Amino acid sequence: MPADARAAPPSCPFPTIRSHGAAVARSHAYDWLALLLLVAVDGLLNAIEPFHRFVGAGMMTDLRYPMKRNTVPIWAVPIVAVIGPMIVFTVVYFRRRNVYDLHHAVLGILFSVLITGVLTDAIKDAVGRPRPNFFWRCFPDGIAVFDNVTTGVICHGDASVIKEGHKSFPSGHTSWSFAGLGFLSWYLAGKITVFDRRGHVAKLCVVLAPLLVAAMVAISRVDDYWHHWQDVCTGGVLGFVVASVCYLQFFPAPSDEKGFWPHAHFRYITERGSENPTQQATEPLDAMETGRGGQ
Repeated sequence: MPADARAAPPSCPFPTIRSHGAAVARSHAYDWLALLLLVAVDGLLNAIEPFHRFVGAGMMTDLRYPMKRNTVPIWAVPIVAVIGPMIVFTVVYFRRRNVYDLHHAVLGILFSVLITGVLTDAIKDAVGRPRPNFFWRCFPDGIAVFDNVTTGVICHGDASVIKEGHKSFPSGHTSWSFAGLGFLSWYLAGKITVFDRRGHVAKLCVVLAPLLVAAMVAISRVDDYWHHWQDVCTGGVLGFVVASVCYLQFFPAPSDEKGFWPHAHFRYITERGSENPTQQATEPLDAMETGRGGQ
């Protein structure tokens, strides 16, 4: 073998942020614009007044639970369900150096939580179900006032507090948690090849851990008397279904033999091979496709 050939450094098989980051982001410009549109729609849904479902005197038995502070504050949900998973995606990137994986994981989880947020808030506004602590929102002084004819409530509490009192179904904390952490569970399942049929139960525990955190958030909403159990069950199903659809939009199923990388990675490999078949034949493609390359 010629000396110059032996001295030639091997080409990096993985596209990095430096080499392909700008191109990958530009190729998904419309997706990022769609995310901004989802943010605007969700903001509008939170601004409008929800449907005020009729609440009569005879319905107050299940709506007199005490007003409590949130065990999981609303600001903590994006940290747990979005920023936390993004840290995991970043760690994987620094180990594997694949910009397609990082970009599509971030884009996928943002779509997951924002689509879930729009669906959740739209349903909240349309249904207008009163929260379990609605009595104290409506009558903060404890003095109930009802219409003499319809027996409907005549609220004299703070308008913004009453507005939130009509947004029980479904639970936003729960749906967001399952949307973000459900996406993370799918992602981890692909990265650690949980369905490789080798029977490693420890892998399954890793995959289920994010869902356990989401379940704890959901339970806190019932314990705090901000939601009925039906609200959190529906929110959990909604969030996880959207997370599953968004993950499979960008990644193969974790049970697939190529479930480690996103679909775009394999398109990149195919296009690269067709452009330079001689170089393609000399690179460890099997290792690249199964995720063992680049270590």
